[in-house]
Amino acid sequence: MVAFVLPAGLRWLSAVVRNPIEPSTVKPFIGPTSSPRALPWMSDAVNWRGLWTLYRKEVLRFLKVYTQTVLAPLATTLIFYTVFSLALDGPSRRVGEIPFLHFLAPGLIMMAVIQNAFANTSSSIIIAKVQGNIVDVLMPPLSPWELAVGYVMGGVTRGVLVGVSTGLIMIAFIDLELHNPLYAVYHLVMASMFLSLLGLIGGIWADKFDHIAAVTNFVIMPMSFLSGTFYTVDRLPPVFWWIAHANPFFYMIDGFRYGFIGTSDGTLVLGLGVVLFATTGLWWLAIRMLASGYKLKA
Repeated sequence: MVAFVLPAGLRWLSAVVRNPIEPSTVKPFIGPTSSPRALPWMSDAVNWRGLWTLYRKEVLRFLKVYTQTVLAPLATTLIFYTVFSLALDGPSRRVGEIPFLHFLAPGLIMMAVIQNAFANTSSSIIIAKVQGNIVDVLMPPLSPWELAVGYVMGGVTRGVLVGVSTGLIMIAFIDLELHNPLYAVYHLVMASMFLSLLGLIGGIWADKFDHIAAVTNFVIMPMSFLSGTFYTVDRLPPVFWWIAHANPFFYMIDGFRYGFIGTSDGTLVLGLGVVLFATTGLWWLAIRMLASGYKLKA
């Protein structure tokens, strides 16, 4: 059933995003704020039409090839789930009082979210730079924060879409229930935003596809795999326990898992603060890089 409903839902989302904003609802644009210190409310006006257009471009870009950007992560997650279930005798294993498959599912969902949110913004920026059409985004009257919001919200949309779709697939296999929906939604959105910002920063920094591949292989993948996705960090030696708790990915996965099973390896309040603080820092850095034109302007 999901195989029929999901493509139809993606086509509906694509049709919604294609609809332009009505001119009457667009606030007149006076001019972009060039200062990297400026905040949205300090500018004369917000270019809502330009912001929506950039966001729509980012969403349509990944919906155009949804078999690669949405359906492929679902298949990969199910393969991981099947392998761990069969190879480790998943149905009979437990993590404390929690069945192993219930413990594993939220970690796999978050891993898919992390990888796809990062891939969306990083690939968009690096492709535009390599093809030389990044100027088409820099020339319109969009301020640095509007550029950042447009790109990041596109990545958040893909991350949340992959996460929700994967969660629905998981529910078809196990009796997965939400213990605390607010925690699950918060960490789903914030993780998507954090990785979208990281992808935006990485795309601006990178000069070629090999640089982004290096970030993915040596930063994103290790940090996501070694942050409690498949196991509880309480079983790690003290040194690696501290390393895991210094990883912001750990708090995203741990808080998201708590939203489903009601147990966590870390301090929940600390996790909320770490995720918020780290995401805020990435917002500042991304807007600063866009405002300075770092590796974007010749």
